[in-house]
Amino acid sequence: MREYLLTLCITAAVTYLLTGPVRKFAIVAGAMPEIRARDVHREPTPRLGGIAMFFGLCAGLLVADHLTNLSVVFENSNEPRALLSGAALIWLIGVLDDKFEIDALIKLGAQMIAAGVMVMQGLTILWLPIPGVGSVSLTQWQGTLLTVALVVITINAVNFADGLDGLAAGMVCIASTAFFMYGYRIWYGYGLESAAPATLFSALLMGMCLGFLPHNMHPARIFMGDSGSMLIGLVLAAGAISITGQVDPDAMNLFAGSEKEAVHQTVPVYIPLLLPLTIIAVPAADLVLAIVRRTWRGQSPFAADRGHLHHRLLEIGHSHSRAVLIMYFWSALIAFGALAYSANSGAMWIVLGITALSAVGLVLLLLPRFTPRAPRWAEHLVPPRYRRRKAVDLPAGDADGFTGATTDGEPEGQAGDGAADTGDRTPVTVGASGPNGATAVGRR
Repeated sequence: MREYLLTLCITAAVTYLLTGPVRKFAIVAGAMPEIRARDVHREPTPRLGGIAMFFGLCAGLLVADHLTNLSVVFENSNEPRALLSGAALIWLIGVLDDKFEIDALIKLGAQMIAAGVMVMQGLTILWLPIPGVGSVSLTQWQGTLLTVALVVITINAVNFADGLDGLAAGMVCIASTAFFMYGYRIWYGYGLESAAPATLFSALLMGMCLGFLPHNMHPARIFMGDSGSMLIGLVLAAGAISITGQVDPDAMNLFAGSEKEAVHQTVPVYIPLLLPLTIIAVPAADLVLAIVRRTWRGQSPFAADRGHLHHRLLEIGHSHSRAVLIMYFWSALIAFGALAYSANSGAMWIVLGITALSAVGLVLLLLPRFTPRAPRWAEHLVPPRYRRRKAVDLPAGDADGFTGATTDGEPEGQAGDGAADTGDRTPVTVGASGPNGATAVGRR
């Protein structure tokens, strides 16, 4: 565990430290596209954050290769090299897209090629555990097609979720945390070395997201762009492919005892089929809805619009930060709910807890304009937006001029000759937040 944590910290530190210089490079390189109709940010923001994330991934793999226990992963498996090869290709295409706006079909072809590169180096699904049947071996073509499909779906699901500051990185970080806990349990609890690569990939992915999030939280100073979203989507898919198609369920020796006990004991065998889907359930649902919506309108499935789930949260009245937190909540509920069920499928409290938390999530969705306020004694401990607002007390002599009223009966903002033009002033409220969380007096 300590070596995994060290790898995670190194990856996060390198990503965090490189994001600042990458931001300056993106500004100089002109990777700051104009604001589009579907965007929710108000100022041009540099992209190319995926550059820092990719070098964080490389640093994490380099450190893991020199650690005592994790170096065995590189000796016994070619999967880390397969991941690096596919990640380098998809990252390069993403960098070009962030700068030159590559066509969607070209990106789709590049995603398939990256998945094919990983398959050629051994990172592929070899068999599937099917309930009631057991482990079913796949032919080479079946494994290749299934692997490519999973990689493409995951990459695009994460890419579609990258619409709000910190949304994609946070959701993938939550998903990778749940996946790390599951992979580590399979590797350490059942002694299956074939689960070690997937556990390593999850630790690296957590480090990449945690290192980038401080720069990407609202208001974001830099976006990860397609170079980052496609990269973390590919790493997430690689972990799912590794633990689903490489770990032999029969090696867990779970089939013992009565038939009822065997049913409960074999739940971890089938969880690899579900966990890769549950950890991307929210972005995958957004992906499916987007394809159906655009096809129904007669548009291309790759045509951008403002109909994603996070856009709808904003439209019903949720703030930017609240919409992101709601998406975090549902992602964590689904991912960790599946994880808890895999650990103890017979516990009723898990089902009851998931049901209760789902009810809480629905209540949050129905209260878009509720803003909690801190008590007076704790206001200095919380951000300004959670403090009680106070109006600024003005001197009596400045009241007329400040509100724009004039004594000559002239229209507001048009004072007489020689008079100071104070008509465009508006009252200022302490704690009122404008664009990007700043206190704005006039139009930005």
